[in-house]
Amino acid sequence: MNITLPEAAEKIRAANKIILTAHIIPDGDAVGAVLAMYFALTSIGKEVFCFIDDTIRKNLLEMPSAEKIQRPSDGEKISADLLVVLDTSPDRIGKVKGITDAPILNIDHHVTNKGGDFDLYVEPSAAATCEIVFKLLQELDVKVTREIAVCLYTGMATDTGFFNYSNTTPMTLFTAAELVEAGVKPNEIAEQMEKKTFGDLKGLNAALQTTKLFFDGKVIGMFVARKYAKTLNTTEGFIDLIRVVDGADVAFLLTDKDENFCRVSMRSKGVDVSAIAKRLGGGGHVRAAGCTINKNMDEAKDILIKAIGEYMIEEGWLLPEEFLEDKETALDDFEYSESN
Repeated sequence: MNITLPEAAEKIRAANKIILTAHIIPDGDAVGAVLAMYFALTSIGKEVFCFIDDTIRKNLLEMPSAEKIQRPSDGEKISADLLVVLDTSPDRIGKVKGITDAPILNIDHHVTNKGGDFDLYVEPSAAATCEIVFKLLQELDVKVTREIAVCLYTGMATDTGFFNYSNTTPMTLFTAAELVEAGVKPNEIAEQMEKKTFGDLKGLNAALQTTKLFFDGKVIGMFVARKYAKTLNTTEGFIDLIRVVDGADVAFLLTDKDENFCRVSMRSKGVDVSAIAKRLGGGGHVRAAGCTINKNMDEAKDILIKAIGEYMIEEGWLLPEEFLEDKETALDDFEYSESN
């Protein structure tokens, strides 16, 4: 059931023992929202537990009190008054859903979240769930401390490409300004989020060599083999290096994480990649989305390319003959000219 933000605040006020969670494959917005809510709710006397059923990348562990986020154990059970699911729908929280029978309050900004038999506040116009959390804390009369501000700013900055993406709105920038007033130093957060190990750099170099164009250059993809994926701290920023290629509307990063388990990130300049991700069991935003494909790298690649091509034909971005006759173009096959 869809509810208002004041109603969401009332449900939080009425609960004493609260579990906070977010989606698997956690990004800055997911982790930032959980930690900001942790600080806020403990400040008003709530007993709070934080769980995310996945590994959190090293950059994000630098956020204040990131160690409070635990990964649930098999069979773990906690009696709670409320399970707050942030930045995703409850079907993407892994084992966390099984640790409590508490009613669910879902707070999200993804247009693909259509709700269910739980209370949902969804605001697709918000650039990040952290932007919504900032407004929720106002409803709860919680003072935004520097710790809260750092978590919220990190989530907003990473979900907007540091305010470069099309989801950046006047409200996004206003909220960011309020967080800077509360003590955030944007340069420090940017440096932390952009930090990569030497191994990450080598992995990026290897991934760049795999970059290929599809559908006469309208789609560009990058592939991270498992031997590199297992050594990388993060692939954050990889896709941003290829999404800027002139003529390519859709960019994707396909990462071979494990046997029959590949992760997909997609970005676009116009195509609704959330619709493509949804067909593959994922979700996200119009311009940024993702999913997982439970196949090996070669099979996952074929499934993904087919899904992208078919959707782009349906929506008029591709002609059928471009899809049927496509020959992928690798960097080694690309001939430089002034027009390129």
